[in-house]
Amino acid sequence: MTTAVAENPINLLGRSIRDFFCGFGGLVVFMLRMLASLRRGLPRRHVLVPILYEIGVRSVPVVLVTGTFIGMVLAVQTYTQFKMMHMESRLGAIITMTLVSELGPVLAATMLAGRVGSAMAAELGTMRVTEQVHAISALGADPVSYLVVPRFVACVALIPMLTAIADAVGILSGWLFSWQVLGINPHQYWMYAVQFVTGWDVMAGLIKSVFFGCSIAIVACQQGFHCGAGAEGVGRAATQAFVFSFIAILGMDFLLTVVLNTTYYLIWPQAVSLAISGAW
Repeated sequence: MTTAVAENPINLLGRSIRDFFCGFGGLVVFMLRMLASLRRGLPRRHVLVPILYEIGVRSVPVVLVTGTFIGMVLAVQTYTQFKMMHMESRLGAIITMTLVSELGPVLAATMLAGRVGSAMAAELGTMRVTEQVHAISALGADPVSYLVVPRFVACVALIPMLTAIADAVGILSGWLFSWQVLGINPHQYWMYAVQFVTGWDVMAGLIKSVFFGCSIAIVACQQGFHCGAGAEGVGRAATQAFVFSFIAILGMDFLLTVVLNTTYYLIWPQAVSLAISGAW
């Protein structure tokens, strides 16, 4: 009779650290390989258009539902606290600012990581398992240029647009719910929204969404390209694509928020003052 021996915690920690750096290094190498392929030129139209449709058009319903409920949930959650301070008329400012700068980009990217990222990882993983990737290489074509670059371009181009749609729908749903259900004056809602939300807030949210799109495409394609054998490997690749994309989104959101806030306090006031003086 054999008994299982518990693994040394130090060995377990060392192997975890080794696996992390190996995985991160593999992701960086894959990204550099993809960028080198991208420098050769954009993918052809007949290859890019179906991917644009799959990632962009078919993701619109998910984005619409996400944005609608984000706006209404924000209205419900903030109304009670604002009413206690007799500031419920300023509800439009907090809903709009939170949506365009933080919740809109993050939650839209999370939903797209689940829908788009997992689908790309599963599709590329299936092609890897069935040796279609090797067949493309045997024909003399670069599988990264043919399979990865179009998906990367589509994610970078369309995820900011989908985020803008989610922001707009969330703001409208928050306004409609605040007006019809909570009894907020619509004029005050929009007045405070315009007063407190600047162009920098909108631009910061869209900048975040560009980086989120890059991370979703790179992580999903890398997981699909290096998936294990069989159906189990494809399923694991799809799951890991979503999990790693979500972690990347959260980490990049923190870093970008710090960088963009620092940039705002250093650059934006001077830029606005120069624009005003130039207009006069």
